Amino acid sequence: MLSTRAVGLSSPLRQAILGRALVRSPVALAKRSVQTESLPPSAAVDILNQQRLRRPSSPHFTIYQPQMTWIPSIFHRATGGALSALLYAFSLAYVVAPGTFDSAHVVEFVAGMPDAVKYAGKTLLAAPLLFHSFNGVRHLGWDMLKFMNVKGMYQTGYTVLAATAIGTVGLVLM
Repeated sequence: MLSTRAVGLSSPLRQAILGRALVRSPVALAKRSVQTESLPPSAAVDILNQQRLRRPSSPHFTIYQPQMTWIPSIFHRATGGALSALLYAFSLAYVVAPGTFDSAHVVEFVAGMPDAVKYAGKTLLAAPLLFHSFNGVRHLGWDMLKFMNVKGMYQTGYTVLAATAIGTVGLVLM
């Protein structure tokens, strides 16, 4: 009825236009009874858990084809987390036992390893570090609104992979 008042239709005019039955009960809702029961506050968690069990899960990995737009994003997060965990672990080890984890002892320990273990260790450190670094530069490019089309994203993705491979080989052979 707000619209008729806004237009300036008075009550007698509304009755004449809309009819007396609509004016008396503008919204005719069917009444229905709803039965409720009183539950303790702790029951809310149980009800929520039951609703979550009946909720379907997302099929994400099973229906989507892997793409250069989201695979590097997942690996960027994983390498960032792994490199951070490694840094924190080494830092805490140095704080707890500074005599064992100082540079001289670490160099001596690594020098005593077989060459295959050294190369594997270098690869396990260099590849995530370089990938995370190059992909971070890729993300900075996106922040500047560069390469924001599908072609640019694929080109920069393959460039990051190639630079990571070349850089890893270069660092391992040093």
